[in-house]
Parts: sequence; C-alpha cells; structure tokens
Amino acid sequence: MSLSRRGLLAAGGAVGALAATAAGAGSATAAPARGKGHGRVRTGFDRLAADGYALLKGERVGIVTNPTGITSDVRHIVDVMHPDERVDLIAVFGPEHGFRGTAQAGGSEERYDDPATGLPVYDTYLKSGQALADVFTASGVDTVVFDIQDAGARFYTYIWTLYDCMEAAALAGKRFVVLDRPNPVTGRAALGPVLDPAFSTFVGRREISQAHGMTVTELALLFNARFLAERPVDLRIVKMSGWKRSDFFDATGLPWVPPSPNMPTPDTALVYSGTCLFEGTNLSEGRGTTRPFELLGAEGIDHRWAAAVNALGLPGVAFREAYFAPTFSKFQGKTVGGVQLHVHDREVFDPVRTGIALLVTAKRTWSGFEWRSDNWIDKLTGNTRVRTMIDAGADTDEVVGAWSKELAAFRAVRKRYLQYR
Repeated sequence: MSLSRRGLLAAGGAVGALAATAAGAGSATAAPARGKGHGRVRTGFDRLAADGYALLKGERVGIVTNPTGITSDVRHIVDVMHPDERVDLIAVFGPEHGFRGTAQAGGSEERYDDPATGLPVYDTYLKSGQALADVFTASGVDTVVFDIQDAGARFYTYIWTLYDCMEAAALAGKRFVVLDRPNPVTGRAALGPVLDPAFSTFVGRREISQAHGMTVTELALLFNARFLAERPVDLRIVKMSGWKRSDFFDATGLPWVPPSPNMPTPDTALVYSGTCLFEGTNLSEGRGTTRPFELLGAEGIDHRWAAAVNALGLPGVAFREAYFAPTFSKFQGKTVGGVQLHVHDREVFDPVRTGIALLVTAKRTWSGFEWRSDNWIDKLTGNTRVRTMIDAGADTDEVVGAWSKELAAFRAVRKRYLQYR
C-alpha cells in the first residue's frame, strides 16, 4: 500500500482521547499521558489532533487563528492540518494583527492566499454580524474552528473576535468549535468593573469584568448561553488536559508566542489588565519599548510618581523610577520619565487595583495629566465612573469599592461556565 505525503504526516500523529463537549454538556474523558518532550498541559488542538480530528470528520473546515495557534513543538496548526488527509481544511480567518501576525495594533491582513499552504485567508477584523456571516458563507466552510491565545483582559480583542465569529456562524448556519488554551494569568478570579452595555465597542462587547479569569472555551459557553441565547450557535468545545485554574503560563510547559506585537511575554499579560488603562491617558503605556505595559511615563514626570505609588504598599508589586524613549507611539524618540512595575509576588498581585492606583497617583503628582480627548478610558473601563471619580478626587479604595456589587454578580454568573478546577 502506498501512502501520500498527507497520509504519512497523518500517520505520525499520536492517538488519544478527545475532550469535545457541546454547549452545556459535561466534561469529556481525560487524555492519556503525553509523549516525551511535551509539557504538562495539552491544548485543545493537541487533543483534537490526537483523536485524528474525529470531531471534524466529513466537514469542510475554516479556522480563526493567528501566530499563537501552535503545537508544543512550535509548528503552526494550519501547517500541521493542511497536509493531513484526516481533516478538510479549506480556509483561514485572520483577526487583528493578521493570521501570520504581520500587522501592528489596529491593523490586519487583507484577503490573500497564504504562500505556505495556498489556503485562502479572509480578514475578520472589525467585521461582525451579517457582514462576517457573509464571509463564512463565501468561504464554503461547514465548521468554523477558533484557536487563539488570549491574554485574560476584557479589552484584548481576540475574545470579541470569538464572540463576533460565534454570532456570525449562527447567522450563516455554521457549526462552531473552540479549541482551548490557558489563561496566562490564571483562572482564579474575576477582577475589576463590569462593562455597561452603553459602552459596547470592540474592546468590550458585553457585560464581563475587566479581568475575566476564564479560558476561551469557558467564555464561549458563557457567550452562547447568556448573550447569544436568542440565536445560539451550534457550539462544541475541546478542553485542555493538565491545566489548573491556579496555573500561570510558565507552569504549563507550553511555548509562548506573542499574541500581539506589544504582548511580548507572559509578564506583559500579568500587568496588562490594569496598565492598559493608560491607553486612555496622555501618558505612554510603554509601546515602543521592550517592556510595554510595564513601563509608563510622560515628559515632565519625575521621581515623585514612583514615591507616591510605592507609599500605598500595594501587594506583590514595587515601582521603580524609570526613564525611557519610545521608538514609536506616544512620545516617539523623546526621553520621558515615569515608573516601571516590578511584580515580586504574583500570587497576591492585583493588576486592576494596581492600574487604578497608578492613575490616581499620576493625576495627583503630575500637573500635565490628561484623559484622552475621546474619553477612551470609558471604553476601557466600561463606564464613566472610573474617570469621573478620579477627577473628583477619589482614592484607590473608593474607586475599586464602587464596582463591588456588579463584580459579585458577574462572579456568580461566571461560576456556572467554569470547566477546570
């Protein structure tokens, strides 16, 4: 018997158990032990492939992914799936920054044919509703698969690409499969204000907290049941094995690929759900440096900011007076003063509280502090309350306390969709 190149590649795959469940169904069976060289955690894709793509059998498949869609030996899943005769992959859908990751923040790749595989690549960025459903219909797929590494914050756009694609797949009559990956900053807790629907944008479509503490499959289950209930998508999830809610990314054994150009390391993700709020101010959030979202500053800021925020005794973090010159974005080519965050105990570090404390102290110690003129801070926090309370002189405890009831309500909802201990 002769084997094609696709067949030879397919034959090399491991055989294991699949963790696939329909929305609302129970947990799937556990996967067998991994082979040599693999980390403790097996992603949703690892388990899908180990089962010979049985969940996708007989389906024409399109996948929403980006450079983070990799195997444990850092091969891209599209490059793995394309030559495999067990799966009929016919299209790729790229989010913000693009499928191969060639675009900066706020950009994407237009429609093109992928040079490596010849597959058509469709752009999903800023498309939603019927317009995105039309893209899925035009592609000819039966099933849309989602596999992208998230960063754990409401304003990180990939989870809203997930939401938009689920809604569009339902409109187009397509099945939807979500392959899970770890929340890199653990899944222990939801933190921060909950979005007011009046502030719905692509950095926050629906009512979840600023740091959601969920994985993408858990979010998909919540979205389908709570926010897409009038027209739910035919949803399947493929869970990870070996992941615990208390795991930070470095405990997973998985390789890190920057999910966007300014998310270079898991350390960035650790602080991002708090310090990204500085996008809503006239301070640099560290874009154009080697430590985005860990370095914050502006012209005219000196040692007084670091001293003021250190005086608060925030748990798990210290602040160093820092000077830096961004190579792009705000203050490009200019030397600015500010702080660098140094998280020394991530178990007790609260990124959202820390972000609020930094805003409060920046405004009090630097006379040049301003919100962005478009009130972008309201889109990031999901309400006007953070901005107006800080402007009125509220301290960190007052601002954080203002969202306690809404956060408690979201935590109760969130609990119903958690898939891991």
